[in-house]
Order: sequence, then structure tokens, then C-alpha cells
Amino acid sequence: MSPPTPRLRRALLVLTPCLRRALLVLTPCLRRAPLVLTTALAALLCALAPLPAAADGSAGTAPAADTAPAVGDGPAAGDGPADWTARPAGGGADRDARPYVYLEGTPGTALQDRLAVTNSGRAPLTVRLRGDGRAGAWIGFAADTVTVPARTRAEVPLALTVPPDAVPGDASGEVVADDGDEEVRVPVRVRIGGPTLAALTVEDVEISGGTIRYALVNRGNAMLEPRLAVRADGVFGTLLDRPERPLPLELAPGRRVERTEPWPDAPALDAVTVRLRVTAPGGARDEAEASATYVPVGPAVGGGLLVLGGLALLGSVAYRRRRTRRGDPEPPDTETGGTEPPGAETADDRQPTTETRPLVKAGPLVKAGAES
Repeated sequence: MSPPTPRLRRALLVLTPCLRRALLVLTPCLRRAPLVLTTALAALLCALAPLPAAADGSAGTAPAADTAPAVGDGPAAGDGPADWTARPAGGGADRDARPYVYLEGTPGTALQDRLAVTNSGRAPLTVRLRGDGRAGAWIGFAADTVTVPARTRAEVPLALTVPPDAVPGDASGEVVADDGDEEVRVPVRVRIGGPTLAALTVEDVEISGGTIRYALVNRGNAMLEPRLAVRADGVFGTLLDRPERPLPLELAPGRRVERTEPWPDAPALDAVTVRLRVTAPGGARDEAEASATYVPVGPAVGGGLLVLGGLALLGSVAYRRRRTRRGDPEPPDTETGGTEPPGAETADDRQPTTETRPLVKAGPLVKAGAES
């Protein structure tokens, strides 16, 4: 290897201090590089890994499986006021699947069930329980007031005692849960053992323009689902014929419901008879009818004015004739008996003597007598 040339030596002398300063600057950075790389790698691994701590933390604060909010209980907590529901309690896969409380028994027996109150809010909930309706009056609760913690479900036992004198058939009512701001109603249906009677009447049928009004009354002891058929006959034939169809209601024993049936194409001029036929399972059946006369408003008003005008005209003519009769000359006096001959001078035609005869002077008359 040949020795460096003078030019190379001068270059090395110039670059040596620069290299030293560069090494002094880079040495701390090189020392911190492993620490920076290790920190970045740890952060990346933490971001990609699952977070079991969050699940453990929620398990520590959330209620047990039986206290978790039921599906469909309402919006999540935090969206507004505490949400809550009340419904018939159940067990297993059909939990909270019943739409109403259903019980069966004979008169004098006590039937039991449970009501589930679910509080899905973040604050405790206090509700008051009571029964409403015929079957609701037979219900007693283990506690009339229940406080349910946040995100908790509570089940309240209830007992329904069928009165000894209850009529066999179906009875209905409601369980009412009230928190002071709103209330939730849970339907209750009771089947009372014994012979049942299905009886139904349709009453108070009225026709008003394009509306038919009527009332349905359950006269038996069984729950009824009525069906209605409507027929209307006029002077020239059938105007309306609606086949039997189910009505959207359940008629409890002893209940009366007033309903209306629309008739948008009612006639403008006709005499109509409307017949309603109502049936229900179990042999319940009844019919009722009503009549009405349709008259156009315009012609009726015009005819009435014409009649009034004719009556006014006849009255005016009669009045004028009466006035004319009162102005006729009076008949001749018949007290003297008989009638005077034609051309005879009447008392009315004779002039008074003092007005028709001239006065004669006394003097000439005396003188004439003397001369004669």
C-alpha cells in the first residue's frame, strides 16, 4: 500500500474534526433508538390485542343473568328517563313471551301467577301495583309497592281468588303498574269453570246521513268475538249488502260497546230500511233494523217555499173577498112586511118638505079668496 499523498493528508486533517463532532451528536440518538423502537412495538401489540379487562369490569358492575334487561324492553339507558316494563313473568325459553296473564279455575279457588317488572334505567324505580276491571278486582299482590334497582328485574307474586258466586265463563281485567309519571297495563283473562252461555244483542240502531250507529251488548258469561253483516233495502231494491265479517274487538261478559258503520254512498232520495245481523261463536246471534227517509236538501227547501207562497196567496185572496163583502149596500128594510112595487118612491128617494116646496105668501092667497 502506497503512502497517502500530501493532498489526501490535508483532506483527512480537515475531515477528522467533522467526523468527531458527528459521532458526538449521533451517539445519544443511537443509544435511545432501541428504547423508542421497543415502546412503539409495545403500543402496537396493545392496540391489536383484545381487552378482557373491559369484560371483567362490566361483569363487576352489571347485574346477574336474571337481572339483565329483557330483549325489547326499550332504548338503552342514557337516552332519556329510566325505561321500564311490566309483563307476565315466565321461565325458561318462553320468558316474558306471554302477552297477558291467563288463569283457569272454578268458583272459590285461588289462582297464582307472577308479574315481572324490569328497570333498564340507571336509577332505582318505584312502582305501585293495583288491579282494574272485573278480574282485576279479584287480584292481590305480595307487595302493592315495589322498588326495583337500576338495571334489575323483579318478579312480584300475585294471587287471583275467584268469587264463590262467580258465573262460569270468561272474565277479564288488568294489572296496572304506575311509577307516578306513566302506567303500564297488563291484560288478565280468567276462564271460570262451569257451563257457559253465549248471548249477544244489537241495540239502538240509528241512521244519520252516511253513518249507521248501533250498540253491541254481551248478555252471556263467555268472551265473544262478534261478526257483523249489513243490508239496506230501498224502494227500488237493495242498496247495500255487506257480507259477514269479524269486528276488531273482544266483548267481555256484561260489556256494552257503541260502534258506527260507514255508508259513504248513501242514497240522496229514497226510503231505506237497514238491517244488522250479529253473530259470535257459541251460537250467539241477534238482528235489528232501522228506517230512514233521504230527501235532497235543495228541492225540499224549494218545495217548502212554494207551499208557503201558495198559502200566502190564498190567504190574501180570502182577505180581499171579506173586505169586499163588508163594503156592499145594506139590504132593504123589511119590517113593514112585503116589498114595494117597482118604480115606487122609497123613503130614501123622497126629499124633505122644507127643502122641496116653496113657501106661498099669505097675502095673495087671502086676496084671491076674497075675489072669488
